[in-house]
Amino acid sequence: MADSVLPYGRQTIDDDDIAAVADALRGDFLTTGPTVEAFERAFAETVGARHAVACANGTAALHLAMLALKVQPGEVVIAPSITFLATANCARYVGADVIFADVDPASGLMTPETLAAALERLAGRRLRAVLPVHLRGDACELPALEALAGRHGAVLVEDAPHALGTTATFGNAAETIGDVRHSAMATFSFHPVKTIATGEGGMVTTNDAALAERLRTLRSHGMTRPPGADPWWYEMSEPGFNYRLPDILCALGLSQLRKLPAFAARRRALAAAYIEALAPLAPLVTPAATPPWSDPVLHLMTVLIDFDRAGLSRRAVVEGLRARGVGSQVHYIPVHSQPYYRGLYGEPSLPGAEAWYARCLSLPLYPGMADGDVGRVVDALRETLRL
Repeated sequence: MADSVLPYGRQTIDDDDIAAVADALRGDFLTTGPTVEAFERAFAETVGARHAVACANGTAALHLAMLALKVQPGEVVIAPSITFLATANCARYVGADVIFADVDPASGLMTPETLAAALERLAGRRLRAVLPVHLRGDACELPALEALAGRHGAVLVEDAPHALGTTATFGNAAETIGDVRHSAMATFSFHPVKTIATGEGGMVTTNDAALAERLRTLRSHGMTRPPGADPWWYEMSEPGFNYRLPDILCALGLSQLRKLPAFAARRRALAAAYIEALAPLAPLVTPAATPPWSDPVLHLMTVLIDFDRAGLSRRAVVEGLRARGVGSQVHYIPVHSQPYYRGLYGEPSLPGAEAWYARCLSLPLYPGMADGDVGRVVDALRETLRL
């Protein structure tokens, strides 16, 4: 076993981040203070949205989005099968049903075609939301997905934890993921492996002031204080949750957000180096496909490997890489195949998701990687595959 293993992702924390948290610890507010609002304002400005609402984590962001839309039991949310569990689970938290959409087997993304196929399984039920996932950091085809959802009276909620900093060009218009031009809301995560880190943390962006106010109320137990009420007074018209993000973590988020341009540039440079270094391994190994409209800040460097042709199982490749000092991960096991969802809905035929899962493997990608680490990773992959 190598002494030092490159993880597939990790946070980049510098002295200025530590100083920002220390300053917050010395301040008057550890939670529900002014640093929360400062982080929200800075994030909204960064992505070009009118409102940003901080919360405890990316899963809480998705749950709050469902609550803000008042999604009800018996209604339907469509999510791609290739995603983390939370994308589907947020619908179940409010009692809604999930229809799983297939994905493009080369990119892992929900497409207009796979959404249209999922819509055929509505069976007369009311569709409330479609949750496209900007997998790895690549942008979904938002205008086409918005149009399809709109025909059924539904909205998009972008699941965007992978895509902070990603831009897309639809027609002649350049857009930033999170500006919510095509969606009701977009959700983000600040888990340590994401583009910026707060330890745990999440954000919801929206251009709808009423939704923003509802998100803020629901993240804090559903409490409100009517204008002119006594200073100790609060009212609860419906139960909310304790999904607040404390000032300590928002201070870290603010410091990290200031470095987003540098983080994005480094991730783009590392991704470009990977694409060049991986080219000789084709067709056995190919990078996941990037749609023509997407200019991603990749969260994940996912490659597609023909394990059958290589004569090796994925486990053998993962173990071979680790023995050579390289960590890896799988993103993701199709959610529709999980025991809970099989028990609810059976197992729909989603060949794109199955094909993606059969080949995908995520290699190390994070700003703290050294210039030579990409070559080290690709050499380890070549040796493991005996190329």
